[in-house]
Amino acid sequence: MSEQVERLATVVVVGAGQAGLSAAYHLQRRGFVSALQHPDAERTYVVFDADAAPGGAWQHRWESLRMATVNGIFDLPGFPKPPIDDQEPSRDAVPRYFGAYEERFGFPIIRPVTVTRVERLDDDPEGRLGLETTDGPWATRYLVNATGTWTNPTLPAYPGQDTFLGRQLHTSDYTSLEEFAGHRVAVVGGGISAVQQLEEISRVAWTAWYTRREPVFLPGEFDHETIGRDTIAKVVADVEAGRRTGSVVSYTGLAWTPYALAARDRGVLDRRPMFSAIEPHGVREADGTFTSVDVILWATGFKPSLTHLDPLQLRNAEGGIALRGTRVERDHRVHLIGFGPSQSTVGANRAGRDAVAEIARELAQAHARDDAASRQPADRMA
Repeated sequence: MSEQVERLATVVVVGAGQAGLSAAYHLQRRGFVSALQHPDAERTYVVFDADAAPGGAWQHRWESLRMATVNGIFDLPGFPKPPIDDQEPSRDAVPRYFGAYEERFGFPIIRPVTVTRVERLDDDPEGRLGLETTDGPWATRYLVNATGTWTNPTLPAYPGQDTFLGRQLHTSDYTSLEEFAGHRVAVVGGGISAVQQLEEISRVAWTAWYTRREPVFLPGEFDHETIGRDTIAKVVADVEAGRRTGSVVSYTGLAWTPYALAARDRGVLDRRPMFSAIEPHGVREADGTFTSVDVILWATGFKPSLTHLDPLQLRNAEGGIALRGTRVERDHRVHLIGFGPSQSTVGANRAGRDAVAEIARELAQAHARDDAASRQPADRMA
């Protein structure tokens, strides 16, 4: 660890998106106080946010992603969101709401701070965890990790990729359809973002849509309650078994949203099998033919941003992290929220609450054990 003075918080929350803010709210409600203002208090907490402003990943979404087309923003606990214009960009509306939430409750958030490494400070399973951060070293009894996925885009490797003379970008780099006007664009990916961006870009450019598997569009109305319940059950089963979780669409299938219907009606929702190679001026199709493209958009999703936890060796042989609730099986001091079954906004709220409740129970049990141990000598003397 660094030679700088190490600071201490009973709980460190990493990330200030929906899940991290939910955890901060529930910590405050249970009597935890700011580690910045009350460093010597019995129960303290602090929140680290890698972004310079409130809003989590929402502040980085593309401009044309309006509130009407996002999958729903669930109210943060204790502070309902105000009325929002459906046509307002989500990257403006959601960060404004998050910022008002932070101001309302006065959480001890330090930003921009990146946690680069988390390690065990000793062999005691009840001991402290050490954090290396861009704000210097910290130590904590419990870590609530809410780092999401936005900073860890999935970029597949294909033969000839480094020879391509056109432009390659990921969903995380996408800003607006205007930059693609007049181009030939290959959109790669079978998820919600891929369909949204395909529909948009196809208004101003020639497009081709590539996926590894045939997309599954659900018939009829998308029953959010039933599908959400079934999806959470499947993801919970995966994380409890320590299996890697897939994308949301891999569990739910695709809904016939207005943008999907618009793409279908214009004839651009025509999926091609994944190309076999990339060449300087285009792609080699699965059937051996050549298609000229000058832009490849990798709408291939994201993976959890967890490399800072690698020193803790939380992963199993399959590369997954087994959880019980939000708690990591291999180290009960670590809770993952906004992860696996809690990636939705309502799931993130519940995960923040559940992680804090579990931590509070453990601290209460430890306090009871300490009290019992301190009374034993007097009992024997009597």
